[in-house]
This record gives sequence, C-alpha cells and structure tokens, in this order.
Amino acid sequence: MSSLLREEMDRVLFRPEGQTLKEFIEIEEQQQGRHFLCVSISKDKEAQISVVMCRRVKHSRTKKLQHSGLEDSYERTETWALTDLLILDGRDPDTDDPCFLMHFNSVRPIRAVSCAAKYTLARCLLSLSRKYHHTALKLKNFDWTYIQPTAMYSDRGDCVVLTQVCFYAFNLVCLSMCPVPLA
Repeated sequence: MSSLLREEMDRVLFRPEGQTLKEFIEIEEQQQGRHFLCVSISKDKEAQISVVMCRRVKHSRTKKLQHSGLEDSYERTETWALTDLLILDGRDPDTDDPCFLMHFNSVRPIRAVSCAAKYTLARCLLSLSRKYHHTALKLKNFDWTYIQPTAMYSDRGDCVVLTQVCFYAFNLVCLSMCPVPLA
C-alpha cells in the first residue's frame, strides 16, 4: 500500500513541479485527514522537506477511482529547504518516542506514527545532506546504532537493522550450544 501511495503522491504532487519524492513518513497532526512528512529532490539537486495533507474528496466522472466516488487530494501545507534545517532533534534516544523536533529559524515539533518512521526519516535526511549538500546534518538525541552505517548497512531501511539483530541472536544461540571444556 505504501508503494502505491508513494507513486501517487510523486505523480500528482512532486513530478509536476520537477521534483522526485525520495522518502515519506506518516505523521500525526491536529487537522483532519492523513498527513505525511515528505523529502523530495528537485532537478537542480536541492532537497526539500514538506508536510503534505491528504484528504478524501468526491471527484468528477473523468477522474479515477470512480467505483468508490472518492479521490485522494494532496496539498503541501509547509515546505522547507534541507539546507535550512539546523538540527534534527530526536528528543530522547533512550525511550521509544516517535516525536522529534526540526530546528529551522523556529522549532517545528513532529509526531511520527512510529519510531521506525522517525529513524527512517533521519537516515534519509542524513544521506541526502551528505550526497547533495556535502555536509553532515546535525542530529541530536538519536540512538546512533540505528543511524550510523555499519559493515552491513545500506539505505534500504529498517529491514537491515532487523537482519543485524537476528544475526547477532543466532550467533549467541550457536555460542551457547558449544561445549565448554572443564579444567
């Protein structure tokens, strides 16, 4: 479902403006509807962060999804340049807290739907900052074991972290089954 949503948002909202959607996470906002924090890249390699609101609206006959009579409408409500992001603050790395703060000229609090989404966004922003702006984004209060690259890391997301945890657990089980020589 998320890949279909990604394709739809990219096609409807980002491509017409000459941008490519790189990553998005669902966030919780006060306003009605679904909200997403999106990261996109323009043709001139500028990264942008946007809050996108998705609403279900009735549509005309010429639009798709005619069987349901509803269509998703996407609207950017806030946009910032990645270069304007001074600090990405995870608030507390020792708790399972999906909230984080984006420090621009003012501080914008965000509540992701999960901690995994928060860390996915942090990895994406760090990667894009290094790739397109040749600077390291300042991250604060994140658990670095989920952010920093390791020998097994790639930008494929949380599945790699889960694979690492399973690999370590398997090694521990194997080691616990080895006989220990007595004296």
